[in-house]
Amino acid sequence: MKRDTFLRILSVSGAVLVSPISVIAKSYKLLREKTGYKTDAGADRFQKPINLFDGDTFYTKVSSKDTDGDLYVYESSRIKKGGPNLHVHPNQDEWWYILEGEFLIKVGDKMHHVKPGDSVFGPRGIPHAFSKVGEGVGRMLTTFQPAGKMEECFIAISEGQMKGKPEVEQDEFRKQHGFERVGPPIDILKAF
Repeated sequence: MKRDTFLRILSVSGAVLVSPISVIAKSYKLLREKTGYKTDAGADRFQKPINLFDGDTFYTKVSSKDTDGDLYVYESSRIKKGGPNLHVHPNQDEWWYILEGEFLIKVGDKMHHVKPGDSVFGPRGIPHAFSKVGEGVGRMLTTFQPAGKMEECFIAISEGQMKGKPEVEQDEFRKQHGFERVGPPIDILKAF
């Protein structure tokens, strides 16, 4: 067999072997939700809100399962003042839209004091944190793009997987879910 003939046979064989994989990948996209759905105000997409920490409740509005991991949107309700540690998502953009209450949102070196109707964008790779600062309930809509493992992370936390863990294990948990703690929470006493 001549070398040219052998190479042609090899390339055709490779294309034949790979084509079932591409067909499967294309048909998987066809299975994605096409009809849309409605999630009521104050409700969770799956009627199973995620309860974090003391008084934080997350209501999934668009699940990462709905978008093949392209997007995750949830509404959070927070009673206590404060918020998460300064952290960074290397591969995800994050967007916050304030529905009720007052928050401080830090993105990079900028601190934003936000109220209902305000929104803040946090680009991937830039450290950020937020803190509820006003009295009463604070509510915000948060979006991750792409979704990454954030929904999975919040569910695991609500199931108690971070409870009582030393900081080193908590940091490893964060890294497994696509983000990293890089500093303390916003100190609301020093922020004003």
